Amino acid sequence: MDRTRSTSRRGSWWAKLVALVAIVNLVLVIFDLSYIPWRDLYYRQFPQLVALYDPFKGVEPNRVTQKYLNTVDELEQQLSEAGPKTPAVESLLADLRQQSVAMVDENPFLVASKAGTFAKIKNRMRQEIGTESAKEAFDRFWNSNYILAAGQEKVLAFFDRQIRPLMEINYFRNIDDTGHFVDNFWQLDVWFVGFFAIDLFFSTLLASWRQPGTSWFDAIWQRWYDFFLLLPVWRWLRSIPVTVRLHQAGLVNLLGILDNITYEPVAYLADRVSKFVMVRVVDDTQNAIKQGKLSRLFLQPKTYITINDVTEHEVIIDRFAELIVYKILPQVQPHVELLLVRSLEATLKKSNFYQGLQKIPVLGSLPVEVTEQITNNFMQTVASVLAASYNDREVREVFDRLKQEFNTTLIKEIQDEKITSELQSLLSDWLEEIKINYIHRSAAIDPKVTLAEVEKLASMNDES
Repeated sequence: MDRTRSTSRRGSWWAKLVALVAIVNLVLVIFDLSYIPWRDLYYRQFPQLVALYDPFKGVEPNRVTQKYLNTVDELEQQLSEAGPKTPAVESLLADLRQQSVAMVDENPFLVASKAGTFAKIKNRMRQEIGTESAKEAFDRFWNSNYILAAGQEKVLAFFDRQIRPLMEINYFRNIDDTGHFVDNFWQLDVWFVGFFAIDLFFSTLLASWRQPGTSWFDAIWQRWYDFFLLLPVWRWLRSIPVTVRLHQAGLVNLLGILDNITYEPVAYLADRVSKFVMVRVVDDTQNAIKQGKLSRLFLQPKTYITINDVTEHEVIIDRFAELIVYKILPQVQPHVELLLVRSLEATLKKSNFYQGLQKIPVLGSLPVEVTEQITNNFMQTVASVLAASYNDREVREVFDRLKQEFNTTLIKEIQDEKITSELQSLLSDWLEEIKINYIHRSAAIDPKVTLAEVEKLASMNDES
């Protein structure tokens, strides 16, 4: 007992550990998948993280835009030291005009799929200068006369606030020998994959050892969802085993979530399934009746396959006989006596003997008293005789012969083609009415109400 409990505790903490490692890996996978699409956001919010992770995705600063920004930095330094009308400043401005023309022609933002960013840069520059040409806007912007006219601080502030952030997020991504972008995420992921592979190997080996008749291969296939943790592609599918792991470790309860997600679909699906089953059963029964299978079941009982040595319909008849003799007959005896009394009175009143007695004062009420007495004695005798004789072996033999003769006669009469056809037609029509009325009635019932009632009953059972 203590060993089993200790093993259970170890399994519990190990399951929690594996689940936590799996969730860490999934978070890392999601971050990797989102890194390139959301790199701009990561760059603004977590620049140190971007600098650390860029090498794993083969991301480098774009040489064209980086050189452009470095030149602007040199220009800002020269302007702050010597002013706009110096040979060094004029040289830097000429260099920036040349770089701007090359940038517009070559569009270095295409590699990073940031054509929209470059379009935004050109639009802002055109609006600032007030021209329709991007090249003309850059040419006038990087001119000493414009800087003097607009103001050195204003020009540089515009560039640093409106243009520089858009250029900084541009990058270049290396391509490997296969023609795909460099992606070294596997260097991080391989450690997790190795951990999951070791866990899968030993856990399935242990499961096959604990479950007699289960091979190691079968145990592996029982954990088919864990294979998603080992795939180097489609890593987003790891969300499936991670979810299962969290639920198995007891860190997340998915039953309530699944109930809420599937509540309404399950209600309507169950409603459709119940209707389908009902209609299918009725249709199959109708076909059996029309094809004569149901009549052959009673007429040719030897062809009927049984699952035990008991003849169920004979046992049912015996049970009904016992129920009638011991339960029903004693309860309805007063009503049967009254019925017999009224019947005998009506018969006697029609006889000439009864009408003659009515003329004699003393004997006028005698027939009624005699009738009641006879009826009472008759019913008591019948009830007691049936109750006493039903357990008598000889009487049971007579009863069995009567039952057998009744069955034989019934089968013989049912074999009449006219009677069989009529019974089959009536049963088929009756089943059709049941089917129509069931579908019509169930259509008026909201399946969600039924499902709520089922859940209520289930909760009551759980509480009890």
